[in-house]
Amino acid sequence: MCRWIAYIGKAIYVDTLVTKPAYSLVEQSLHAKFSLHLDGSILSTNGDGFGLGWYMNKNEPGLFKTAEPAWSNENINEICAQIQARIFMAHVRAASTGSIQRTNSHPFKYKNWIFQHNGFLKHFDALKRDLQLEITDEFYSYLKGTTDSETLFLLALTYGLQNNPKAALEKVIIYVKKLCAKNDVPFELAMSCAVSDGNSLYTIRYSSGVFVHSQYYSTHADCMKEINEASDIVPNQSVVVVSEPLDQSMEHWTEMPVGSFATIHNGKINIEKLNL
Repeated sequence: MCRWIAYIGKAIYVDTLVTKPAYSLVEQSLHAKFSLHLDGSILSTNGDGFGLGWYMNKNEPGLFKTAEPAWSNENINEICAQIQARIFMAHVRAASTGSIQRTNSHPFKYKNWIFQHNGFLKHFDALKRDLQLEITDEFYSYLKGTTDSETLFLLALTYGLQNNPKAALEKVIIYVKKLCAKNDVPFELAMSCAVSDGNSLYTIRYSSGVFVHSQYYSTHADCMKEINEASDIVPNQSVVVVSEPLDQSMEHWTEMPVGSFATIHNGKINIEKLNL
């Protein structure tokens, strides 16, 4: 599965979290510890692409994506060292559906929205036609790749993501479950997602079964002192959400509850139970 990080708060250089920490996202692309195969074994390498989406002074986010492994693309270090952002997401991919190509790298973008996902819809091939027919014409034209993740994002937009992200993602899960029953396939869906409109950061952690993807958050500015040897410290009123902690200690990291939706704004986190 994939690894990702999302940040919201006072503007910082992206490398503060993505490349500089000893256990940064780029390091996780080679040596992940919480990333699992579908059989439960450790998937340490996430080398099927890298992506970065960020907001600073414009309403629409910048986007950089590549199909190359994060550890082998020198441009990633250069870009992250120069970009300041008040909200950003970064993602290293381990492909479960879809080929290794730039259009399948996360995050995915629609106007001022970006979305990234760690998880799977196990029987996507059997459901893909029905899922994509459900996407309205307005959003279907934005379908560029072949992943379940991008299809779920565009479906969420169809269901009103721009007005109510929580309700839209709940509708996606409910529809997928109904579609699995209709097609007589097991309902096996896991979602650990981050999405933003440039003002707030939203995350969801959901699993239809016992296989659950990890997700943690920290509001503790001092946690960066332990994971970053440089002087760049994440300021107060900032929140970091990750697939796995950026250090070897769990002291400043809180696990996001399974079956929950989080809204993060102005340094505050509101966690709600999903209504399914």
